[in-house]
Amino acid sequence: MLYFARGSAITVFTPADLRAGLHEALAKLGARQRVLAIPPDFTRFHSRAGELTRYAYDFFGPRLTDILPALGTHSPMSSEQIHEMFPGVPENLFRVHNWRTGITTVGTVPGEFVKEVSGGAVDFPWPAQVANLLATGGHDLVLSIGQVVPHEVIGMANYNKNIFVGTGGQEGINKSHFVGAAYGMERMMGRADTPVRRILNYAGEKFTAHLPIVYVHTVVGRDATDGQLKVRGLFVGDDAEVFNQAAKLSLQVNFEMLDAPLPKVVVYLDPSEFKSTWLGNKAVYRTRMAMADGGELLILAPGLKEFGEDHEIDRLIRKYGYFGTPRTLAATKANEELRNNLSAAAHLIHGSSEGRFGITYCPGHLTRAEIEGVGFKYADLKTMTARYDPAKLKDGWNTLPDGEKIFYISNPAIGLWAYRGRFEQ
Repeated sequence: MLYFARGSAITVFTPADLRAGLHEALAKLGARQRVLAIPPDFTRFHSRAGELTRYAYDFFGPRLTDILPALGTHSPMSSEQIHEMFPGVPENLFRVHNWRTGITTVGTVPGEFVKEVSGGAVDFPWPAQVANLLATGGHDLVLSIGQVVPHEVIGMANYNKNIFVGTGGQEGINKSHFVGAAYGMERMMGRADTPVRRILNYAGEKFTAHLPIVYVHTVVGRDATDGQLKVRGLFVGDDAEVFNQAAKLSLQVNFEMLDAPLPKVVVYLDPSEFKSTWLGNKAVYRTRMAMADGGELLILAPGLKEFGEDHEIDRLIRKYGYFGTPRTLAATKANEELRNNLSAAAHLIHGSSEGRFGITYCPGHLTRAEIEGVGFKYADLKTMTARYDPAKLKDGWNTLPDGEKIFYISNPAIGLWAYRGRFEQ
């Protein structure tokens, strides 16, 4: 059921509004004594989940016993990140999820079901894995907090993705990523009903329905008048309706449909948020349906220092590179190390333009040899930042002094851009 649901494309939630809305919802749940919060990590800073976690702590006090950031494959949060994202929340409440060892398999989605929903793209069974703390922690309330926004692996982020991927295990994460890659990223992005979502819904209905999970979803978009990020919706509930309503609003807020393909796109990656291509390739994922054939995507990445957040995935990216679907599938078939890390294989597919448009990275810390070694083009960050200065550009179309027209995106994580003809196909 829904405990709170309000939002529109023009609604603006103040911090006081967010606090009041969440507290109104929590008050309807009745007394709870042992609460687990599962917010995203620092890579989703703009979700406002840190703020909402603070409001949950204000409401429950010592009854909020554990906070488990939904790291998935990401690096653990630093102390500095915790204090910046969750101000006022005691650091000793935070637990670290280990996707390789800290998980419980609560059930298995049959291979026949996976084959059916993926249109025959894959036919392996899918293990439903969650963090040990979630499975056996004895909590009488689990608050899954996060932002609903278009997503490359599942179509629209959050809801049970926060559980089965954010606190999931190696095999489950690997296979869910590969299902999405095999089915086709462009067939899923911006859609609430996808093969991966159906697999997660099956797992939620069959294997975790007994867990007291309540979802807290925000919808956040950039205001066209002042360029600032605004919370447009808050939805709190314990069933699919909380996701469906948030996803419907996210399509209005986060999805920019274009009447013509974009020949030149410049994307800026905030160094506090994007330090790897594992995350930074959102610049590729979120724009690929908008890019013109033969177009150019230029990525300003001052914080870029690695390819994978995980050491093994970083090694695999460096070894196999972003060289398109046929080459990646052949490498996966021939190499056990990729078959054992299907999320890495899926990421290599997602991060390639399949030769349709150029991708040029301007990294702050990686070398030309490293960037070109994985299949991208390289350009000097200082030179390109002087020409395409994020401090002077506005989101959307810009005309430079010499007449060059570019489409600028200040943060690819908060939206999805698509050429209408390609999306509708």
